[in-house]
Amino acid sequence: MIQIAPSLLSCDFSRLEKEIQTVEKGGCDLLHLDVMDGHFVPNITFGPVIIKGIRKLTSLPLDVHLMIESPGKWIEQFIDAGADWISFHIEAEKNPGPIFKFIKDKGLKAGIALNPKTPLSEIEPWVDKVDFVLVMTVNPGFGGQGFMPGPLEKIKVLSKRGIKVEVDGGIKLNNISQVVKAGASIIVSGSGVFKTENPGATVKKLKSIVI
Repeated sequence: MIQIAPSLLSCDFSRLEKEIQTVEKGGCDLLHLDVMDGHFVPNITFGPVIIKGIRKLTSLPLDVHLMIESPGKWIEQFIDAGADWISFHIEAEKNPGPIFKFIKDKGLKAGIALNPKTPLSEIEPWVDKVDFVLVMTVNPGFGGQGFMPGPLEKIKVLSKRGIKVEVDGGIKLNNISQVVKAGASIIVSGSGVFKTENPGATVKKLKSIVI
């Protein structure tokens, strides 16, 4: 089953509740929240306080993608804020095992993320410890970037092994089919949803393509 996860990084935060309601009505499955610290990536977005506020606006699962240094120091705060899924980057944490265990012991889904140029060998010791792998199809740090097709091969390899794959970066109506064909089951789309005339209708179109 394919799941659509609009990334709130690209929404209009001045009308956040309405933006969430619009994609909910469109039938999205979860909301993707990109957390950036200005260190691991050259941008700063939001942290646990904002996520706690978002938690009050929706019953959808919150998929929190940590693009931060030393993610283990902050996991408990994001759990307390209302995260349901938490992923972080192998490039930021070389011994992620205890963090995965902590997340899963709390009843949440744990994921490992990797950048476009990071080989699958970097996450090999951990793929059987997580609920999903997040494959980046843009370099992390900013929304609205163009889709990079190179990581499609990683998606194919992971999906053939029965691993649940989430894909994030530049996915829109004109390229979602190739991502799904490669084996992705969770599709993140930011500008591809929120920068369209009707984000809710776009979510419906994305779902109609992949179902």
